[in-house]
Amino acid sequence: MTIQAHLESLEKKHGALEERLHTALTSPSVDDKEIAEIKRHKLRIKDEIERLRSSTRH
Repeated sequence: MTIQAHLESLEKKHGALEERLHTALTSPSVDDKEIAEIKRHKLRIKDEIERLRSSTRH
């Protein structure tokens, strides 16, 4: 998998997590623990995207 393809895959996952987070935040049945886990996962993906982008700029 090329770096560009990997970035695109991560961006899709990040977008899907954003949608999942929005749904969780608007649903009263979702607990704070699940919301925190979604946010952590989303942040890990964002960090990976930034790391890959910065490594390809050099």
